[in-house]
Parts: sequence; structure tokens; C-alpha cells
Amino acid sequence: MENQKYLFQLSDDNLLSFSFQKNKEDELIPSLNLYEKNQSAGEFKKQQNIKETLIEFPVANSFYLFNKNNDLNHLNREEFKSFIELMQKNYNFEISEQEFSKKDFEKISENIDVKEFESKDNVRIVDVDHKLIMPGVIDVHTHMREPGITYKEDFGTGSRACAKAGVTTFYDMPNTIPTTTTLESLQEKKKLASEKSIVNFGLHFGGSKNDNVEEIKKVLKNGEANTVKIFMNVTTGEMLIEDDEILKKVFENSKLVLVHAEHEMIDKAIELNKNYGKGLYVCHIPSAEELKKVINAKKDGNLNTEKHPVYAEVTPHHLFLNTEIRESTERNKMLLRMKPELREKSDNEFLWEAINRGEVDTIGTDHAPHLIKEKLEKVTFGMPGVETSLALMINAYNKGKISLEMIQKLMCENPAKIMKILKRGKLQEGYFADIIVVDTKKEWIVGIDDTIESKCGWTPYENWKLKGKNTMTIVNGKIVYENGKIQENVKNGKEIEFYN
Repeated sequence: MENQKYLFQLSDDNLLSFSFQKNKEDELIPSLNLYEKNQSAGEFKKQQNIKETLIEFPVANSFYLFNKNNDLNHLNREEFKSFIELMQKNYNFEISEQEFSKKDFEKISENIDVKEFESKDNVRIVDVDHKLIMPGVIDVHTHMREPGITYKEDFGTGSRACAKAGVTTFYDMPNTIPTTTTLESLQEKKKLASEKSIVNFGLHFGGSKNDNVEEIKKVLKNGEANTVKIFMNVTTGEMLIEDDEILKKVFENSKLVLVHAEHEMIDKAIELNKNYGKGLYVCHIPSAEELKKVINAKKDGNLNTEKHPVYAEVTPHHLFLNTEIRESTERNKMLLRMKPELREKSDNEFLWEAINRGEVDTIGTDHAPHLIKEKLEKVTFGMPGVETSLALMINAYNKGKISLEMIQKLMCENPAKIMKILKRGKLQEGYFADIIVVDTKKEWIVGIDDTIESKCGWTPYENWKLKGKNTMTIVNGKIVYENGKIQENVKNGKEIEFYN
């Protein structure tokens, strides 16, 4: 395998190269590169190096191999076995020998005559022609309802919804039963997530009105979490913190503080971060008035510094829904209730303008499912969102409201950067192979042309006609979702790691 190179033709304009080369220590090092065709020159130029745990990227057994001259080639069974043995020996690559058959064949491009290769072993051709290949979405704001509220959602069903939507990593909020406000409860929650989640996960630790600062110190010191979520506006249980001294101590002893803060509480959070904090992340900002407060802070060199940065998050429901839509039907009056509440159409417009000015840092869903029966019986705050987030944004791209580059920045790169997630959020050398394939031209109707994976069984965007849909989700190098189906035998989610 020394110095051998294989090309994987994704489309007429894109190639993946996979190669082995020896380093100074005489070790074989794998590398993976993405090449994009320059339309004017007609030549392929390297765009990204995505070496990843190449050991985990499903190359040898999932894609048709090309040689370095771009001629069709394939590994026979003995060559394939040698390849796998080398990977297992040198890179702790784990793979079971699979039976390949005709059903595994799919077109990769119009340049391939499938019939020519139907009888050959060890081959699967994956068609991603004319589709968007991007890093998996990182949603840093979800409520997966486990433990304690699992009749609404759990890590298994919530992660399936993520996989379907193209979300390869989620962060779960601490307001569960019990709340995630002790080291013990955090570790128990991690155990549950690791047993059930088919995508990667992280957990926010919670601040408490009962002054759990010593627990915060332990959790951060041990590297069990790197963020603390607090509520400065209405919530249930012990998590609403109104005591100024406790708030001060939380900011003093945390790294990045995520806040649910509305109206004047946003001003208070900004001031606390300035005086005591090491970073402020304002969740689900709903309105022009409240976003302006955060934007002004971000522009102020005294309030937004390297030592105590300020970040702004908006949600899809505050971009696409408003009071006019909520009040349009009796059903919507009940279903479309959340905290912070929906605002006016003009607020939608301002949030979009701020996004395109680069004044918003992330898109987080605030995925907070309730059963539809609960929603219709009484006013209940929260709704599902993770399953439609990327599709809504791609649809917005198709309408000219946002660029693909900005979507990737808001939903992939920035979340990883702000939360200091190790080796995720980009297609880049050394990064994990969290990759999605999006058909930007696919037209479909929400709730009719697909199966809802979230346990709550409904979506606020039911019957919306969208253009753009995720078709494949790869988590840590393994396909967990493809063309409408969850791969039931694949559970490849991992707890995320952080960097300082």
C-alpha cells in the first residue's frame, strides 16, 4: 500500500483522494483530500484536506476505487483483505467483512456504466452527483428530555431525528428531572446518552438557585463539561437564578455561560460577563430589540473582548414563525408557544438582516418536544425543531435569503469553535468524518413526504413545502442515515471532546 493513491469521483466536478505515504519514522500515514474542478481551467484543485480518523471513514468497503490516473479500478478480494489487514494493524481500524451484492450498487456519476461492474465484488458506488457535501450540523441547544421526561423524547429518538436531519452532534440542556446540576447527575446522563445516541453528543451543566458553584468547579476541573447554562427568566424547578451573589459566583467560576435571558435581563447578563465572566452565549434571541442589545455589546470593545467574548444565537422558529402565523388558527395558537415567545414579522426580518451582516454567531434549535395532546390541552412552552432546522435553512438559501457559506458557518463551524469542540465542524485534516450529503434541489412536503423520527410525532412546519433535504448522514465515518432510512445496525455516536 505504500504511496498508493485512489480517487473517489463524487461528481463531474468533485473528487476525493485516498492515499498512503511514509513519514520520517517509516510509518504509513493515510490522507484524504477533496478536489474541486476549476470550471475555467478544467483542472481539479485541492480544496480541503480531511485526513480524519481516516481509519473510521468508510472508504475501502463503501466506495468504488479509482487509481491515480483516474481510470476505473477495483480491489479484488485478496487485495481488499490485505487493505483491511493493514488498516487494522496500523490504525486500530475495526471492520467486519461484509457480504457485497448487487443491491449495494448505486450510480456514482453518469460516466460509469453500472452494468460493467454488477458482477464484481467489494464494490459499492454511491451517487452524490449534484449534491452538497458539508460538515455535519452541530446543534448546541436541544432538550432531549432524558432523564425524567422520556415520554416526550429520549436520547435514542432525539438522535434519530438528528441523524435524519443532518445533525451529527447535539448539546443537551440541563433542565431535566433531575436537573443536571451535580457531577453525579451529569455522569448518569452521559451514561444514558452513550447507550442510546446514534450521533455525537455533549451536555451543558446547569447552574442552580441553590448555589451549586462547588459542583460547577468540580465538573469543569475534571473536564466533564466546559459550559454552564443558567436561566435568568422564567423556568421551572431550581434553575431560575435571581440571587445576584449566586449569579456573580457562577460567572466567576465558569468558562462559557449560556443564558436564557430576555429583555432587561440581557443587559444584566452582559454586565455580569464584563465584570466576572469568561464568555457569554445568549440563547434563542427572538426580537430586534433584544438582538440589538447583544449586537451593541459585541461591537463594544469593553464588553466583548478576548477574555470575555459575547455570542448571539437565534432559532429557526424565530426566523420563520411569528405572531401572525401563531394567531392564524386556533390550533396554531396552542402549538406555537415557546419561551421566548414568537414576535412580529418585522422581528423575523431584522434577524435575517443581522445574520447576513455577520452579527449572529449560531443557529440553535431549542428543540423542546411535547406530545401534541399536551400542547392542545393547555398552554405548554416548547416544540420540536431539530428535524427541520437544516432543511428550513437550505430552503431559505433557495429563496436567496442566505448563502450556503453562511449556513455552514452558523450551523457547523461556529458552534464547534465557540463550544471548543475538538476536531468537528469542518472538513479538514485531522477532523472526524462527520459528513452530510444534501440534495439542495429536492422538493418535499414536511410531514407527508417523510417519517417524523421525534417521539412527539409532530412538527410546527407540517405541510410546508420545502426545497432542500439531507440524504445521507455519516457520523465518525459510518453511514447512520441514507435516503430516508436510519441504519438500524449502526450506533456510532460519541461524547464530544474539548480543547482549551
